[in-house]
Amino acid sequence: MTAILEINTMVWLGELSTRYGRRVTLGEVPGEVWDEIALPGIDAVWLMGVWQRSPAGLAVALRDEALLASLRQALPDLTPADIAGSPYCVRDYVVDESFGGPQGLAEARAQLAARGARLILDYVPNHVAPDHPWLTDRPAGLIQGTADDLARAPRDFHEVSGRIFACGRDPFFPPWRDVIQVNAFSDELRAAAVDTLVAIGDQADGVRCDMAMLLMNDVFAKTWGERAGPIPDEDFWPYVIPRVRARHPDLLFIAEAYWDLEAALQQEGFDHCYDKRLYDRLLHENAQSVRAHLRADLSYQRGLVRFLENHDEPRAAAVMPAGRERAAAVAVATLPGVTLWHEGQFEGRRVRPPVFLTRRPEEPVDEPLRDFHHRLIATGAAVREGDWRLLTCTGWPDNDTHRNLLAWSWTTAETRHLIVVNYSDLPAQGQVPLPWADLGGRPCRFTDLLTADTYDREGDGLLDPGLFVALDAWHCHVLALEG
Repeated sequence: MTAILEINTMVWLGELSTRYGRRVTLGEVPGEVWDEIALPGIDAVWLMGVWQRSPAGLAVALRDEALLASLRQALPDLTPADIAGSPYCVRDYVVDESFGGPQGLAEARAQLAARGARLILDYVPNHVAPDHPWLTDRPAGLIQGTADDLARAPRDFHEVSGRIFACGRDPFFPPWRDVIQVNAFSDELRAAAVDTLVAIGDQADGVRCDMAMLLMNDVFAKTWGERAGPIPDEDFWPYVIPRVRARHPDLLFIAEAYWDLEAALQQEGFDHCYDKRLYDRLLHENAQSVRAHLRADLSYQRGLVRFLENHDEPRAAAVMPAGRERAAAVAVATLPGVTLWHEGQFEGRRVRPPVFLTRRPEEPVDEPLRDFHHRLIATGAAVREGDWRLLTCTGWPDNDTHRNLLAWSWTTAETRHLIVVNYSDLPAQGQVPLPWADLGGRPCRFTDLLTADTYDREGDGLLDPGLFVALDAWHCHVLALEG
């Protein structure tokens, strides 16, 4: 797998219903729309937010003035009908009937499979809705409190059916008032998590696990202390993932991960983890910083998910100048690992709709940007094959702009590709010694896969001192070596 497209299911189906003048569910999406989604180079689609949302959680959220202000900011003509419960406040892991229910999801999966794309769905391991069945069926799997806790910290606890439960939380932020915290140390919770993931595996090809690091033993112990009880000998994910894979050996596990815990989560069984560190460096730092990140072990990099936006991050077009956005996109599309694209990113949307919204504002389409992304997606899929190598760029005593160049190669027995990115707002020149020793003594032709420009060079000079590159600010080469 090389590229995932994230789609906000509720917003997407609403817009399709408007487009076709009828209610469109997952089972009724026209084939032409699936063709638009499963583009060449997209080999998985993440339908974000398909599960039943919680009315009880929504009632709590609607009392949050800060949340309501963020909704109005994103959608100035906001009405009550525009606000749904959070897709991460799950009442039950059953596809919402308004989306077509389980049958609609099965049809969507079949349509994607027919186009060579896999289906990814959400799992929220850290918390459940206040009306989730586990509050009555499996209360021992949740973090509980006392009447004194509720009286002392009413924003940190909920009373449900005579029991006091802790609100879900991340240790660095106030509790999320609309959800209930699970107990990752509970045998009952772990068994329930396995059952839930097996059921998701019956319906999908992969699962994106929300805030996966919160369930790790050391993180959970620091967050909940004595309330969680004794620390188990086995960590949460090494317990859960093998038991799920016993039923679904090929189910992909993708972790939303922060705090530099990606490598640890890979070791605990995840196929891929968010690369938030690269995102931050591409957004805020320079080529040297990005290059340092890319020196990490290759097996680790292959398990990373590279992205420029998702439903939690600002729209790339809103926070990155156009040139920088394109250069960063070339990087994430051609590096080892998996690229996560976000529906609307290609068209240059600038408003990130909060996940509570059923619709988003209309925005003009940036046609050149969309054309660029469509070319890049197909190119990235063709380029990322074989052996990857980070390359060294050199310069001259009176010109050190080569420091702003990033370069890497991909090599198979049949293909050779070279990517060079000027990750700066100034022109850059440098030389890139190529890793292909057999180029010596013969002419070589490179074709830029994004522009169709061709470059003829003599092989000896490509090895030493290297391919001369001169790129304007934020410009790139994605070169295929012919022959």
